[in-house]
Amino acid sequence: MDIYRALDISGRLTPELRREIACEFGNRGKKALDVVDQGKVLRYRDFIVVKGKTGDYIVEDGFCTCDDFTFRGNECYHIIAARIARYIGSETRIDSWYSDIPGFFGDKSE
Repeated sequence: MDIYRALDISGRLTPELRREIACEFGNRGKKALDVVDQGKVLRYRDFIVVKGKTGDYIVEDGFCTCDDFTFRGNECYHIIAARIARYIGSETRIDSWYSDIPGFFGDKSE
């Protein structure tokens, strides 16, 4: 069975699903699980943001703003983490707009 389908059905991250994710996605899967466990998948009003090692990454509809996704085009660990968090309901909801954060549009004056 597809991992994401299994997550959707169970609604939780079982030890078996953790093993399957690590097996299927390797190091990316392990990083994704760590991010989910640490509560670093944030759902703002406008974007899903994953707090990565070196910054915040916007994840939407199978796209991520990280270099791994940009240059390799594969599912990065931020995308995997966002999908896992969505299926198990562990996104941290933030009642504000990510795009309102100073500097979001490149304007450093705020």
